[in-house]
Amino acid sequence: MELNGRPVTPQELAVLGLVGYGHFTSMRVERGGAVRGLSLHLARLIRDCREVFAIDLDTDHVRRLVRDAVGEVSEPMVARVTVFDPRLELGRPGAAADPQILVTSRKAPATPLGPLSLQSAVYARDLPRVKHIGLFGAMHQRAAAQRAGFDDVVFTTAESAISEIATSNIGFIRDGHLIWPHADVLPGTTMQLISQTRDEDVLVEKVTLADLDQFDAVIATNAAVGVRAVSNIDDTTWSTEHEMIEILRKQYESIPPEQI
Repeated sequence: MELNGRPVTPQELAVLGLVGYGHFTSMRVERGGAVRGLSLHLARLIRDCREVFAIDLDTDHVRRLVRDAVGEVSEPMVARVTVFDPRLELGRPGAAADPQILVTSRKAPATPLGPLSLQSAVYARDLPRVKHIGLFGAMHQRAAAQRAGFDDVVFTTAESAISEIATSNIGFIRDGHLIWPHADVLPGTTMQLISQTRDEDVLVEKVTLADLDQFDAVIATNAAVGVRAVSNIDDTTWSTEHEMIEILRKQYESIPPEQI
């Protein structure tokens, strides 16, 4: 855990918990120190830093800090880059900011992971297009779903239009097409990479809970695990061995990673 390339102090970390204002990206670092979709992760950091702090971020500096923090990567890991200002005060979030770079890492999960069971909940994250650190609402909904016997939660509007999973995008498969929900969501790096590989086979449509029986299979996507099958939303179930799921997974994994 390093802040600007040095060990972070408890006092500096306290702002993340006590003020909770900042943004981040999490990337899967493969053996040898390469990241699939690295350019998209860096573009996200630039975009979100302008939105959150009104500052242009130096991504060359970010890359150097990540390289130094992860060192020699012998096993896949997940590196998280969090951008925040340790001097920020609760009463003055609009003050001139000096955002700093916190790099943390953890062991990456072995892939592919097993299927996800999802419970639907009416909820929308604050400012969905930004990958910000305000995760309480999403985690609360996830906790409620898990207490009810599900693995995770998928968000809907009051009119039952589906948007996203707590920390993943959701995609629907129908007649050989991949369909992303037309909704306010965080455009995930994995979602974007898959869309680029399939081009005309990718659609964006409004998807409601009433539409679920129209689909052949469902997937969840995020940078840490890639493509993961969804077994059910509420009481609607799908095959988790549909051929398109494996095709999408292999297409995603065939994308060359970029060196940090």
